[in-house]
Amino acid sequence: MLTISAQQEMALARLGEAEHRPLDYLKEKFSQGRIVISLNPKRPSTRITGIGEGLATKVNANIGTSGVRTDLSQEVKKLQAACDAGADTIMDLSTGGNLTAIRRHLLAECPIPFGTVPIYQVLVETINGQGSIKHMDPERLFDVIEEQAADGVDFMTLHCGVTRQVLEHLQKHQRVMGIVSRGGTFLAEWMLHNKQENPLYEQFDRLLKIAGKHKIVISLGDGLRPGALIDAGDQAQVAELEVLGELTKRSWEADVQVIVEGPGHVPLHQIQSSVQQQKAICHNAPFYVLGPLVTDIAPGYDHITSAIGGAVAGAAGADFLCYVTPSEHLGLPGVDEVRQGVTASRIAAHAADIAKGVPGAMDRDVAMSRARRSLNWDKQLELAIEPQRARTLLEKTHSNIQTCSMCGEFCVLKQEHSLAVCANR
Repeated sequence: MLTISAQQEMALARLGEAEHRPLDYLKEKFSQGRIVISLNPKRPSTRITGIGEGLATKVNANIGTSGVRTDLSQEVKKLQAACDAGADTIMDLSTGGNLTAIRRHLLAECPIPFGTVPIYQVLVETINGQGSIKHMDPERLFDVIEEQAADGVDFMTLHCGVTRQVLEHLQKHQRVMGIVSRGGTFLAEWMLHNKQENPLYEQFDRLLKIAGKHKIVISLGDGLRPGALIDAGDQAQVAELEVLGELTKRSWEADVQVIVEGPGHVPLHQIQSSVQQQKAICHNAPFYVLGPLVTDIAPGYDHITSAIGGAVAGAAGADFLCYVTPSEHLGLPGVDEVRQGVTASRIAAHAADIAKGVPGAMDRDVAMSRARRSLNWDKQLELAIEPQRARTLLEKTHSNIQTCSMCGEFCVLKQEHSLAVCANR
C-alpha cells in the first residue's frame, strides 16, 4: 500500500472536485497504486492531474527537438499549442541542441505535468563524447535521472524491462520491425555489446530511491513494444510485460508511484485482450498506451489510426493515451500537427470515458444535443472540442447561420419544430 503525504492528500481533494469522485475513493485507489498523481514538489503550481482507474482518460503530447531541428522557440510554440488544445501532460523528447537548457526552459513554461526520457540525454552526451552508445557509463544514466528529477520533472519513461532474458526471446523469434523504441534500442545495443544486464533493471532499487526522494512517477517504458501489426503480442513483448509486472510490485513496496506503458501497433480486434492482459500482469497499475495504431498503411493520417485504437483501448481500461500526430513515421511534427494530434487523442479519450461510464463524461454530449435541437449555434460552438475550427467550418460557405449549408431550408430540426406547432393546435 502506498502512503499518502499531506501534499498528496490535498492534491487528491482537488482532483476529486474536478473528477466528481469522493476523496475516500481516490485515497483508496491511490494507496492501491491504481491512481497516480503526477506532481513533483519542486513545481507546486503544476495543474493537478490524476491518471488511473475511474478517472477521465488523460492525453499526453510529445514535443522536443531533433538533431535536424533544434529551434527552442518552435518547441515553446508546440508546448503552448498542446496546452491550448487540451493536453493533460507534456513529454520532452529532445535529442538535439543543449538538452538541459531546453528542458529547463520548457519546464518553466509548462503549466501541466512534465515528463522526460532520461536515456535520450545520456545517448546524446555519449555519442558526442565517445561516438557510440556502446560506451555509455551507467553511472551517468543515474546522474541524469537525478538531475532531471531535481529540475522538477514529474514523470519519467524508464525502460527497465529490457533485460538480457527478454532480448533472447527477440533473437529467437525475429520481428518484421525489430525494436522500434529508441530507448529500448539504445539499451539493447549497450547490453549486447558489453554483455551486461540493463542497469535500470539490475539497479532498480537505486532508481526507486531517486524516485521516492523526488516524488516522481516512474513510467515503465515498453522497450519492446510492437512497431508493426504483425509483431503485436509476440513472445518478446509478453516477456517484457512480465518483468514490468514484477517491477510494479517492487515500486509499490518502495512507496513509489508507477505507470506501465503499452503497445504502439495492435490490430483492432486484439486491443481489448491486450489491455486486459496488461492490467492482469501489472496488477491494475495505470496503463499508458502509445496510440495504439490499428493499421500500418496510413502515413499522414496516423493521428486518426491512433485515435481509433486509443478509443478502443480506453474503453477496455487504458488510462492514459499518448497522442500521435499526422507526421508520425514521416518527420518531426510542427505546431499544427501537435494541435491535430492532441485533438484526435482527446476525442478518443472522451469516447472511451463515455464507454467506461466515467462520472460526468456524457454531460457535455447531452448539452450539445440540446443545443442542436434548439438550433443554438453559439452554444454548439462553445461546447465543441475545438470551437474555433467548428466556427470556421460553419461560417465558411455563408454568413447566415440559422441553418447549416448542408440542409439549408430543408433542415430537419426546423421541419420538426413546424410539426410540433401543428400538433399543438
